[in-house]
Amino acid sequence: MFRSARFKLTLFYLAAVLAVSLTMSLGTRWLAQHEYERSNLDQRGTLRVMMTRLYGLPDPFDNEDAFGFQERLQAQVSAKLDQYVLLINLGALVIGGPLSYWFAGRTLRPIELAHDAQKRFASDASHELRTPLTAIKLENEVFLRQKDFSGDEARQLIESNLEEVDRLERLATNLLVLTHYETAQLDIALEDVERIVGEAVTQTKRTYPAAKIAVSLKPARVLVHSDSVQQMIAIILENACKYSGDSARVTVTGKKQDGGYALVVDDQGPGIPEADLPHVFERLYRGDKARSSAVSGHGLGLALARRIAQANHAEISASNVPDGGARFTMTLQTPRRVIRKPSYRQTGAA
Repeated sequence: MFRSARFKLTLFYLAAVLAVSLTMSLGTRWLAQHEYERSNLDQRGTLRVMMTRLYGLPDPFDNEDAFGFQERLQAQVSAKLDQYVLLINLGALVIGGPLSYWFAGRTLRPIELAHDAQKRFASDASHELRTPLTAIKLENEVFLRQKDFSGDEARQLIESNLEEVDRLERLATNLLVLTHYETAQLDIALEDVERIVGEAVTQTKRTYPAAKIAVSLKPARVLVHSDSVQQMIAIILENACKYSGDSARVTVTGKKQDGGYALVVDDQGPGIPEADLPHVFERLYRGDKARSSAVSGHGLGLALARRIAQANHAEISASNVPDGGARFTMTLQTPRRVIRKPSYRQTGAA
């Protein structure tokens, strides 16, 4: 699809280049021809006056030879101008063709990437929706094949179905929240970073009560939307606890850096494969199947964290710790620094 679009766009660009080239070259040719004829007439008039009035000689142009010479000279000039016009437009065609093809590819590249991302999202979303629905369907089909069943068995089936329904509900809720932050205009205010991180740690502890989270922060005030940034930090902390295990240690450090406030979360998990680093913030991306198969989730958390960072004009990046584990760095705005373009980055080893 994009090859055909690129070819058509190349033809469009090339046609535009040739149209401009033809217009400019033909216009220049007409001006040059007109200027030559005007100058020639002026020179002939001046020479005629000098020869006839000053020197009393006959008109040098009042004969067929002189007139024929002028016609031949004018024809040569016209032919030369036509050659220049042809060469200019051939050059525009030769140079404009590859340039048009390159510009067409450059124009379509963001659209192609967005299209591919949308296709992956649709495929992954379909898979995430199909999995619990398939589980519910199979459990009910197996249950209906039984001739006799007890009340306990019915209760277990209902509980299992409710778990799958809860999973679908969480997926739908996360998708709605993600969509909300894509267009949200948040009220940014000056907040205490220690309070926000403390509330995020408390929230994470409710889900992972055995988690060992060590916090070391330099006091500072940051320009953020408090609730959303707390949610972003909690997402990163829960992700770290999820992949680190109960016995591992998660560290949170923060200090002013490069005019902003850098908040770093390190875990002791398996780290992120280098091939997955550019994609960890994509919606529904789970990365290495062997790494993610044992960990529950839909792959929406980090995508949501990225959207929250963008909505807060902050930066978020993912990398690997040299000694093992993943590192997520969130750079928040401070009163002396405003990040003009919300962005996120994926880097290699920190």
